[in-house]
Amino acid sequence: MAEHVTDSNFEEEVLKSKIPVLVDFYADWCGPCKMLTPAIEELAKEYDGKWKIVKVDVDASPEVSMKFGIQSIPTLLFFKDGQIADKVMGFKSKEDLKAILDK
Repeated sequence: MAEHVTDSNFEEEVLKSKIPVLVDFYADWCGPCKMLTPAIEELAKEYDGKWKIVKVDVDASPEVSMKFGIQSIPTLLFFKDGQIADKVMGFKSKEDLKAILDK
């Protein structure tokens, strides 16, 4: 299951992670975010140990959201070695996301 990350633990959980991290920026009121959740949860299981998959609630963690310029949700950021390696905005299929994770 994708764990929730906040302003207070983002650096530790994402930027200092030993493995790549997919961060799903979302909000509870966002329809496309809700549609994306099942795919995110499935990917978290399938890629366990290869990718860390986390969720950031933009309403609860405004500092991280502002730091990375999140203006629309869902936005997915793919981090490798503490740096953004890829970015996807809007709803994407599980297959589209797998293609990015497998790159």
